[in-house]
Amino acid sequence: MDMRYDFFANPVSSTFLKQLVSSARPLVESSLPASTRELVALRVSQINGCGFCVDMHTKDAVAAGETQQRLHLVAVWREATVFTDSERAALELAEEGTRLADAAGGVSDEVWANAAKHFDEDQLGALISTIAVMNALNRLNVITQRPAGDYQPGQFG
Repeated sequence: MDMRYDFFANPVSSTFLKQLVSSARPLVESSLPASTRELVALRVSQINGCGFCVDMHTKDAVAAGETQQRLHLVAVWREATVFTDSERAALELAEEGTRLADAAGGVSDEVWANAAKHFDEDQLGALISTIAVMNALNRLNVITQRPAGDYQPGQFG
């Protein structure tokens, strides 16, 4: 597959992308567990069909110590026994926050309450922001058909 558009080759899109990525720095520095953040990023990317981000977040998660078994089961987390209750709450919020058009009411009160039960205000803010940033990055990559497979862990700092 050939990439339709190289975001890094244009000064406007390159600046936008760098600022979008840098806006996520507070999320990395937050108290939301890195493993939860990577699982959410992976699940959002799976839902959106972003091969580049699936490749990236799988490799980054492995480099950070995540197991292959858990990564293989993210797409079917409801049927898997390897996730904690807080990870399940985060994955459920990620799914509803990504599939907004599929649920006329957006994120349900039940899903929100479950997430709020497992995460404090700072962690909830980081979780919501992770979901939003991933959805934006997924859309950029899917629209431009950025190919998957060449990402190296930590490539973007």
